[in-house]
Amino acid sequence: MPDNNVLWTALDVPVPQRVWNRLKELGFRVIVEDGNGNILDRIGALTPRLWVGLLHGDPAGHLDTLKTIREKCPGLSMIALSRNPSVEQAVQAIKSGVFDYLPASVPEDRLWATVEGALKSPGPFTGRNPRAREFASHDFEPVAVNREMLSLLKMARKVAPRRSTIIVEGESGTGKEVLARYIHRNSDRSNGPFIAVNCAALPENLLESELFGHEKGAFTGAISRKAGKFELADGGTLLLDEISEIAPSLQAKLLRVLQEGEIDRVGGKFSKPVDVRVIATTNRDLEEEIEKGNFRLDLYYRLSVVPLKIPPLRERQNDVGPLADFFLKKHGELNGEQPKKLSGQAEELLKQQDWPGNVRELENLMERATLLLESDVIGPADLDLIIFPSSRKSSPKTMEVQSLREMEKKMIFHALEENQGNRTHAATMLGISVRTLRNKLNEYKQEQEDVSNY
Repeated sequence: MPDNNVLWTALDVPVPQRVWNRLKELGFRVIVEDGNGNILDRIGALTPRLWVGLLHGDPAGHLDTLKTIREKCPGLSMIALSRNPSVEQAVQAIKSGVFDYLPASVPEDRLWATVEGALKSPGPFTGRNPRAREFASHDFEPVAVNREMLSLLKMARKVAPRRSTIIVEGESGTGKEVLARYIHRNSDRSNGPFIAVNCAALPENLLESELFGHEKGAFTGAISRKAGKFELADGGTLLLDEISEIAPSLQAKLLRVLQEGEIDRVGGKFSKPVDVRVIATTNRDLEEEIEKGNFRLDLYYRLSVVPLKIPPLRERQNDVGPLADFFLKKHGELNGEQPKKLSGQAEELLKQQDWPGNVRELENLMERATLLLESDVIGPADLDLIIFPSSRKSSPKTMEVQSLREMEKKMIFHALEENQGNRTHAATMLGISVRTLRNKLNEYKQEQEDVSNY
């Protein structure tokens, strides 16, 4: 299994301090080396989760090295940087198995988005368990016994073969991307690509290039033509995650793509037709965002041809047990361990929780149980050990008497405290956008002002 190491041999390109800090916050150790030795030996010794290397001197030799590493370490995520990038070299690098190919002068935000995406991609596998690759590649069926969820999945299967755009609504962590992938697999586009874009992860100027691509010279740093996500998803499905975070100026351009079926690259002179099925997700009330002037009404109608809403985990308690068992099996197999099991009492205790982080929070807890607990059967006392391990004051029992609103507020202020008030880092830790965090803080401030008026 990979260690939490990020090997950086692009010595001519220093690791940006903000990227380094974010990796450290996520528990990764950054190892910077000159890369002059046998890189395959170093990768074998360090078993990094990600390798960032610089293509220079003999690009052909480096590309051969990439191919060798891919053969020896099939799941290692790799990012290639180049001082003299070219379209031909980019194509060869991607074919060699790199996660992404970037110019050495890549903007810091773009670099972090790429690093974050690479870290989320499937990691190395020993091959001893064929299910491990399936788990990490998201090629599994949604787990549900709840009647409302089963009805939702039935509707998803029904609309999957159609061309209509779909919007998936639900709180953060409910499994919106899982449902989007399920729709893709059940569509006639299942053999085509599934491309996901987190619309909240990039600033407006970078997101436009990421979605629609750009021509060489379109802006500073655009040293070659770049295909956008719409082009990459041609013949398949494009997931626009957190669609509500797209700026109004980009919403107009997105609407045109949905209406006309063609894109305009940044700096381009001609339109290019694309055949893409769009699925959008949001954890916001878009009708409310429309009233505030943050989201276009015409785009909303274009996206919500088929609206699907995932209920929060607290409203489908009978899914908690099957989901917990699935995650214990998943992380047991990914970590090469015998999957643990929940006792009946422990399952009942989990059903009583509010789960403000929904399915994602449950999965994190089961992964923690897999890594930290020694017993094969998890009981209530075991859960008490791993829920909020940084604070022994909290336990499943104290969680029961807290409202969802109180829990959310405590989590937000705890994240801000952990990150010394840095909102960007706190938002990353919470799995929400900076805009969402800012809105929440404004709500709390308004509540405090309302109370002081009495």
